[in-house]
Order: sequence, then structure tokens, then C-alpha cells
Amino acid sequence: MFEKVAVFERRFEEISQLLCEEQTLQNPERYTALLRESSEIQPLVEEYRRFRAAEQQEQEARALLDEPGLDREMNLLALEELNESRRIQEESARELNLLLLPKDPNDEKPVIMEIRAGAGGEEAALFSAVLYRMYSMYAEKRGWSVELISCNETELGGFREICFSVDGASAYSLLKYESGVHRVQRVPETETQGRVHTSTATVAVLPQVDEVSVQIDPKDLQIDTFRSSGAGGQHINKTSSAIRITHLPTGTVVECQDERSQYKNKEKAMKVLRSRLFEKEQQKQDAAVAADRRSQVGTGDRSERIRTYNFPQGRVTDHRIGLTLYRIDSFVHGDIQEVLDALIAADRAEKLREAAGMNEMEE
Repeated sequence: MFEKVAVFERRFEEISQLLCEEQTLQNPERYTALLRESSEIQPLVEEYRRFRAAEQQEQEARALLDEPGLDREMNLLALEELNESRRIQEESARELNLLLLPKDPNDEKPVIMEIRAGAGGEEAALFSAVLYRMYSMYAEKRGWSVELISCNETELGGFREICFSVDGASAYSLLKYESGVHRVQRVPETETQGRVHTSTATVAVLPQVDEVSVQIDPKDLQIDTFRSSGAGGQHINKTSSAIRITHLPTGTVVECQDERSQYKNKEKAMKVLRSRLFEKEQQKQDAAVAADRRSQVGTGDRSERIRTYNFPQGRVTDHRIGLTLYRIDSFVHGDIQEVLDALIAADRAEKLREAAGMNEMEE
């Protein structure tokens, strides 16, 4: 492990020198690229230097303990310093292992989220609206921006489906864990006998990708225009500004009718299409490379029931990590960070176990 980190340290020092050179300063693109690379490996280098400092501290403490005639007070101080240096080394080694794990290249990207009502009819559509509000409020707490792309609204204010983008620093790294089936248990407003109903909604989280990442041949697209409409015929445009794009090779269909401008709707629809095609390709690669090594936490299986929202009991349970919180009201108002942190920790632990297993096999 330390040989790998030493390579990064040498590269970090090399970049530091390059950033000071006049030739680099005169090339904005190269300067930005080097600065980005430096910021990416800096946490690893700093942790490595922390480990080495603790290692040096341990050696000095051992040397002090070996000195003849050491008085009791100095002996206690040296022992305390020795134990502290060992603690720091153990902690730092764990952190270095985490920092060396392969990073998801999509983690820094903004996302496109799609919520679809599942089993439960109107109640499922209303639950989809609850989830949309939850993610919107979470994004607001983090200072992210949310933009509606398309929706199919019901007369009671629910959503049969809704698609929106979330733009913010590292949005995908947090929200990717939300992909899957969300289940709600509560008494619907339309229920006259007070019976608890169970409904579901499916959440998909897609990283936003640029045109360079996904090449789409215009010949493969069928683009149709139509008049947009909402629940009960609301918001009907007199012009056909809504866009439906069909990617013929894969049969992927995307619609956007949020904007009154046909051009803006097409731009948004293409953004969603690129993300969907990118996700499909990624799923193929993941299945081919790691079909039998899928993390328990998971991030992309939409058929997996990942969480239950039980309103009568006031609890939220994430089934992947067995975590239950009894504060459903604050949770559905965007206070979801505790669960996301636990999912990230579980995902890292699983990856560390896999990495350790692979290292044992190599040895």
C-alpha cells in the first residue's frame, strides 16, 4: 500500500513544481488540469505524511524508553507518546486504504432523477410527490439547484412519473444510493375505514453526461412534437412545444414538456436521453466485470426494495443496512443525511473487504 502512496506523493511534488513554471502559467488549460489532479491526490498525500510523522514519533518514543536511568515521569510520557503514535498510525492506515479505493468517475457529476409510481394506484402517485418534495428539500439544504424536466401529474396532486435534474457538488456521490424501490405504509386520505395501505414508487438516479461521453447519431433519433398538458387538461399550450425523442436502436423514449419553448424541451430531453443511454452501457459493463461481486448496498438495482416509510409507526427503515430511524416527519422533509452517511460507510466497508480478499488471492 505504502509503495502506491509514495508514487502519488512524488507526483504531487512534481505537479507543485510544474504549477510554478512560467510555461504552465501561460497555458490555462494545462494549469487547470494540473490543479485538478493536485486537489484529487492531496488528501492521500497529506494522510501519508501524517502516517509517517506518527511513525517517526514512535521511533523517538522507543529511543527515549531505551535510554538508561530514565525517571518515572519521563517514562510515562514516553509510553503515552508511543501509544498515541500507534493509534494515529492505525487510524491513518485505515484512511489510506479508503482513499486508495477506486473512485466512481461519476461521483462529481450532477444527476437526473426519475420517480415513477408503482403498485398502489393514486396512493403510489401521491407517495411519488412526497419523494420529489423530500429530494427537493434535501437539495435546498445543501445549496443545490433542482430543475423540473417533465412530469405526469394526477388530479389529486400526485405524480405518475416525474423527472428532474439536481445540480450540485458531488450530487451523484450521495444520491446514487437512492436508486431502487421505495415502499410506503400509511392510511391514504381517500381511505374511509382507516386501513393502512402499502404502495411503492421507483427511483432512478442517473449521472448527467455531456455530449463527448455519449455519442448519439442524429439518424438514430425519431423526434415528435405534441401539445403539452397536465392533470385535468391544465397548462395546455396552443402550440406543439412538447418533445418526444425515441432512440431507435435501443427503443429508449424520452419526453419533455416543461418549457414553452420547443428548443428548450428538446435540449432537456437530449440531456435525459444521454444519461439513460450512459446508464445502460454502464450496467452492461458492470454485469460483465462484476456479476458475482455486487455490493450489498447496491446502487443501481431498481427492482430491489431498499426502504420502507411506515407513517403509523413514524419510522423509516433502510433494508440494505438494517437501519431504522423513528423520525419520519423530518426525514420526508429532506433530513436524510444520516441514512446517506450510513450507506456510504457500508459501501466503503464492503469495498475494503473485497479489496482485502483480492489481495489475499494475489498473495
